[in-house]
Amino acid sequence: MNPGIFKAYDMRGIYPTDLNERDAYDIGRAFITHFKPKKIAVGQDIRKSSQSLFEAFVRGVTESGVDVIDLGLTSTPMVYFAAGTLDVDAVVAITASHNPPQWNGMKFALRGAVPVGEKTGLSQIRDLAMKGEYIASEKMGDVTSHNIKDDYIDYFTSFADFQGKKFTLAIDTANAMGVLELDMYRKFPKEISMINIYDDLSHPFECHEANPLKLETLAEIQATVMEVNADLGICYDGDADRVGFVDETGVIIPMDLITGLLGKSILEKNPGATILYDLRSSRAVKEVIEEAGGVALECRVGHANIKKQMREAGAIFAGELSGHYYFKENSYAESSTLAAIYLLNLMAKTGKKISELVLDLRRYAHSGEINSEVEDKDGVIATLKERYADGVITELDGVKIDYPDWWFNVRPSNTEPVLRLNLEAETKEKMEEKQAELLKIIRE
Repeated sequence: MNPGIFKAYDMRGIYPTDLNERDAYDIGRAFITHFKPKKIAVGQDIRKSSQSLFEAFVRGVTESGVDVIDLGLTSTPMVYFAAGTLDVDAVVAITASHNPPQWNGMKFALRGAVPVGEKTGLSQIRDLAMKGEYIASEKMGDVTSHNIKDDYIDYFTSFADFQGKKFTLAIDTANAMGVLELDMYRKFPKEISMINIYDDLSHPFECHEANPLKLETLAEIQATVMEVNADLGICYDGDADRVGFVDETGVIIPMDLITGLLGKSILEKNPGATILYDLRSSRAVKEVIEEAGGVALECRVGHANIKKQMREAGAIFAGELSGHYYFKENSYAESSTLAAIYLLNLMAKTGKKISELVLDLRRYAHSGEINSEVEDKDGVIATLKERYADGVITELDGVKIDYPDWWFNVRPSNTEPVLRLNLEAETKEKMEEKQAELLKIIRE
């Protein structure tokens, strides 16, 4: 087994060189040995290797005496929904998210969709699997099947409030698990007309990369929005736990600004609620949440960090620059289609186009995330703290330094010799000036 498949928040690698059936079996046994659950639920994506990895993983689990609920083909939000609604001690999604089809992996969560990451069990699972040290069981666990999709769709469509308005949506599901989410929109045949591209699970991932964070992957949905005069373009990643949006003019909406819009919509029915935004987000996000009467709290990057802080702070919603949107309604986990439903609710209530709603948040010039290969990451961060010591310095995640008219955050990658820079300024000129200045320091 290649220990490198274990990442900060999940595990993934190329099949079968990095991850194969023997590994899946060992991981199943190690998972049970560490967490000692009595029953778990397992879902899988459409990759060619998913079924055989599922079977091997489940064999490891059942040989450890633990029962399994087979969820079948699922999006990752459906698996999290299962963790919050079924009587199970843990859930597993067999998926490699947006990675190409030759990859596969697993995401783990405990009852209530509490995430399992490097610091909360994943490293122990790795060590046990590498050593082959498992608990013994004299009995075999049982495997039963359960269709979580219908309950999932019924629950989340209950939040729709389109007020009789009609919408044309262009949706790109990248021949991946977002295809299952389309049935959510089909519940509204009078209000929603869909134009779908890459919605063929018979040819999984045979299109562009399933990653809306890469702007080039949105080119076709942008063109489709313009061609059919859609009110909104929606683009899912491979396992549908992330989503990107395009306005009716074909312009990509920054994912942090979506956090602000969703927060505004949610606060209308939950006045004074707490909402989290990741520290890379535009200042406009915090401003809009507070203007709507909410409490805005900054959070670290990464779903395990965000879900933990949501629980601690009593937050009902959180948004991340990468297109993850977290809802209390889904046990503090992602629900990408609920994000779309709330946007449509806001459009229906206000009677405004999505571009008009976003305009209020386009207050500053943001760089987006810029990666730089750096060997001495700690040394560069120390230099930045010294160079910009006159700013307001916080170290929630890497280092963030604020000035009245601009700010920047530099944070190290968990897995690569890379520093990630995000910065924002009141003007494009100021942003570009500071971006060049910072990149010179980072890359020297």
